[in-house]
Amino acid sequence: MPGEVAQLSNGTAHQAPIDALEVADELSRDLAATAVERDRRGGTPKEERDRLRRSGLLALSVPASQGGLGAPWPVVLEVVRRIARADSAIAHVFGFHHLMLATLRLFGSAGQASRLQAETVEKRWFWGNALNPLDTRARLARRGESLVVRGAKSFCSGAGDSDMLIVSAIDEATSKLVVAAVPTDRPGIRVLGDWDNMGQRQTDSGTVELDDVEVRPDELLTTPGPLGSPFASLRPCLAQLTLANVYLGIAEGALEEAQRYTRTRRRPWGGAKGAPATEDPYILLRYGDMWLDLESARLLTDRAGAAFQAAWDEGDRLSPAQRGACAIAVASAKVATTRTGLAITSGMFEVMGASATSAGAGMDRFWRNLRTHTLHDPVDYKSRELGAFALNGVIPEPSFYS
Repeated sequence: MPGEVAQLSNGTAHQAPIDALEVADELSRDLAATAVERDRRGGTPKEERDRLRRSGLLALSVPASQGGLGAPWPVVLEVVRRIARADSAIAHVFGFHHLMLATLRLFGSAGQASRLQAETVEKRWFWGNALNPLDTRARLARRGESLVVRGAKSFCSGAGDSDMLIVSAIDEATSKLVVAAVPTDRPGIRVLGDWDNMGQRQTDSGTVELDDVEVRPDELLTTPGPLGSPFASLRPCLAQLTLANVYLGIAEGALEEAQRYTRTRRRPWGGAKGAPATEDPYILLRYGDMWLDLESARLLTDRAGAAFQAAWDEGDRLSPAQRGACAIAVASAKVATTRTGLAITSGMFEVMGASATSAGAGMDRFWRNLRTHTLHDPVDYKSRELGAFALNGVIPEPSFYS
């Protein structure tokens, strides 16, 4: 069927499943048609999430041995980027779905990852996030022979309409962070529809309440556990790289919208002495600057994707130095896409003109989405890490944000 990837061959390692990119482009075109209206509405994009389930793209990062498409990470991230050009909220939850699948492999045992990834393909599971390590309200306690989690987690992107959740809690016995993979419909889990921010309005990034939620021992991801090895500490690199590709996609989509608007609707300015908007020297100057910044951010992001894939391929052999080199590449992309994206989503109005500020056009969504998302963690800390590396050769210390 059009728009589905059921017929894709798994291919060999690092062979891009080109059909997946075509499906992403088709999905992006469809999402663009309703993006402005859905941004205003907010809430859970149920129809669009089901479209992703049917598309087969939820299996994109799952190894072929578990029935997935076995795509390398640069391809998965390219799909995230292409979707983000039209709808960064859908791209966000799609990218985090694959981040949760990677978490199974990074924090858990090979058996856990294989079993849950295979079930994801078979049952078309959509994974949501309830990990947020900065929110320590959730606690893991022992109730007789059982383990239970009680508390709440904030910024739970994609939790609404998810089938499975990656949940973190503080173990009361050890005071350490523990991570588990649990079904979203398990008794005691309540996903609140309380996300009401100015951007990323359909990411369901609100609160998940946990009321004595049972966690089975085999659902805990403890081998090697959170950041338990250099390989396990690649998770924050993938998280940051996913966000960088969302940011880049937003910037690309914003520039494409600006180009269409300038070519078809921008009126010549009186001071341009009769030149059409497409030949106005100052408009051309701004487009040149935006294109150059975007091209630079794109190249850094692609380089970071290649660096991450190389680190991923090392598996448990990954050294701290190799992990550090990957983290520097990812931080470079994160800083570049943040700065470039904010400049383009604001500067696009200079080349479109005052009429583009019409509420009906919805052009402000690009800036609102990017501004909301780029505050996920302060980009100044990434620049500081880059400075420490540039001046003193110090690689970032692994944490959930570096």
